[in-house]
Amino acid sequence: MESTSDHIADAADIFGDRWTLLILRDVVFEDRRNFRSLLLGSRERIASNILADRLVRLVEAGLLVRGEGRRGQRATYSLTEAGIQCVPILYQLAEWSARWRGSGGSGQPRIPNMDESMPTLIAELRARHIGEDAS
Repeated sequence: MESTSDHIADAADIFGDRWTLLILRDVVFEDRRNFRSLLLGSRERIASNILADRLVRLVEAGLLVRGEGRRGQRATYSLTEAGIQCVPILYQLAEWSARWRGSGGSGQPRIPNMDESMPTLIAELRARHIGEDAS
């Protein structure tokens, strides 16, 4: 029987490095969905070989799918339902960081509360990435 520790270890296999989280951040919140926009738009200046490796890992983990670009077009990466279900987790990490790291531990978050807007964001992501109606 798998324990909570086992599931945390499984999650760490996917999210255990900074680049994976930053790529997901850029796909979700910046709508960067092809290799070039992810590479050039990275504030942290990710190397192309690392980006290529992490995109393959995210596809293999089932968080992204790689669409085939038509002739002369770039392949587009889209979130899967599993990837969309990670959005609240990403937000919680950002909120924790704002509260305990970004503000010197004062305990006051510096990002807006997304509890009310999360359902709208999830619906918009489903519409954009999976093609579900956002209404």
